[in-house]
Amino acid sequence: MSERLEKLFCPDSVAVVGASNGFDKLGYHVMKSLIQGKYGGEIFPVNPKGEIVWGLHSYPSLRDIRGTIDLAVIVVPASLVPQVLHECGQKMVKGVVLITAGFREIEDQKGVVLEREIRNIADQYALPILGPNTFGFVNPTFEINASFTSELSLLEKGGVALVSQSGGIAHLCGFLATEQRIGFSKLIGLGNRCNVDFAEVLGYLVERDKATKVIALYLEGLDRPREMVEAAKSLRGTKPIIAYKAGKGEKSDSASRFHTGSLAGNYRIWRGAFRQAGILEVSSIEELLDTAKVLDSCPPPGGPRIAVLSSQAGPGMVASDAIEKSGLKLSHFTARTQDRINSLLPPIAMRTNPVDMGPAWYSPQDILDLFEAVLEDEGTDGIIFMAMYASANENLANEIAQYVKRVDFLGKPVVACLSAPREIWNDAITGIDKRKGFAVLPTPERSVVAMGNLWRVKLIVDNGG
Repeated sequence: MSERLEKLFCPDSVAVVGASNGFDKLGYHVMKSLIQGKYGGEIFPVNPKGEIVWGLHSYPSLRDIRGTIDLAVIVVPASLVPQVLHECGQKMVKGVVLITAGFREIEDQKGVVLEREIRNIADQYALPILGPNTFGFVNPTFEINASFTSELSLLEKGGVALVSQSGGIAHLCGFLATEQRIGFSKLIGLGNRCNVDFAEVLGYLVERDKATKVIALYLEGLDRPREMVEAAKSLRGTKPIIAYKAGKGEKSDSASRFHTGSLAGNYRIWRGAFRQAGILEVSSIEELLDTAKVLDSCPPPGGPRIAVLSSQAGPGMVASDAIEKSGLKLSHFTARTQDRINSLLPPIAMRTNPVDMGPAWYSPQDILDLFEAVLEDEGTDGIIFMAMYASANENLANEIAQYVKRVDFLGKPVVACLSAPREIWNDAITGIDKRKGFAVLPTPERSVVAMGNLWRVKLIVDNGG
C-alpha cells in the first residue's frame, strides 16, 4: 500500500489551494517554499480572485486546471476543506498535504466531526492525506519543499528521514540539522494523521525510498499503535529505526491529547513495544539527531571495544567515563599497538586507553601516526577522536582534514569531537563531516552516546535485542 505515497512525496506537479501574495497568509509561504526551494515540476496556484501569484497565473479552482495534478497543498479555512477535497478526488489528484488546522486537535466537537468528514471523503476517492494540522514535508533528494517554511530548503541531502507528529519538533530538528551538517532524505510532518500514519510512512521509507538509510521518529501518541509496531516488526533489520517518545509523564500525556489529537498511553507499554519492534529508543532530541547522523555516516562496530584519542587529557577522561555508562568498553591495545604509541609519546602522557595526544600537539604527523596505530589495532572496534583547535595549531587541523579524506577506516566507525572557533576551522570540519565512516559531534559525551547507539542497533539486528 505504501506505493500510493510515491507521487505525494515525489510529485511532478503541485497545486497550492489558497495561494496568496499576502505575506501574512500561509499560501504565500507555501509558494515561496516551492519556488525558492527550486522545485522543478509544474506549480498551479489556486486563488478565487484569479490574480497573478508569485509571477504565475492562478486558477479559481482545481477544476479550472487543465493539466494533471500529483499533489495538492491545501491552506484554506477548515470549513472549505471538504469542498476542496471533493475537487481533488474528481481531479484525480494523487496526494494531499493538508496544512489547515481546526480539526480534532482543537477543544471543540465540531473539529472532530469535520475531521471525520474529511476522512470519509479521502476514503471515497482513495486519496492519501498528510495532515491535517501539518507543516507539510521536505524532500531534499527530489528538491521539493512542500511546507510553509522556506528556510527548510537549506536542508542538505542525506540518508536520514525524520517523521514527526509535531511541526514544531520537525522545525527544531530541521534547523539543528542545517547547523550540524546532518543530511536528510525526508522531513515529514504527520499532523493529525487523517489517513496517512506512521505505519504506512515506515513502509514507504523502507520499501520504496532508496535515499533513506535511517528512520528517526518523534512520537507523542497514536490511535492505532499496534499498526505501527507490527509494521516496524515486519521491517526489522532492513533500515534502522530510532524513536523519541514524548508524553511520558501524566501531565504531558494529557497535553498530547490536544496537541495532535492523539492518545499517548502508558509509557511502560510503549517502551516494551519499541523493544519488540526493534526500534531503538532515545531520550532526547539531541540524541535522536546525533544517532541518526552516525547511523547514516558510519558502519556498525564489530564489537563494543572503543579507543579514545584526545588532543587534551580532560576530554579523554570525560569520554572514558561516558563509555562505562553506554554499554561500550575501553579497548585494550595489543602489545604491537602499545609499542607504536609509546614510540610517539613521552612517558608523561597517558599512553594506554584513553590516549593523551597532547605532547604531539604541534606534530601533525605524530597525531596521524597515533590515529593509524589505533585504527589498525586488532582489539579496537571503533574510535572516539577528539581535538580542540585554535589559530595556534591550524596546521594540525588542515593535516587531519586531508588525512580523513583519504584514509581507509578499515570498516571501523570513527566519531569525532572537533571543536574550534567557527571562523578558524568551519570549512575543514564541513568537508570531512561528509566522509563516510566519519561523523563529527559537538561534545565527548554525545560522541560516545551515539557510538553506543550504533552498537545497540547492531545488537538489535544481529540478536533481536
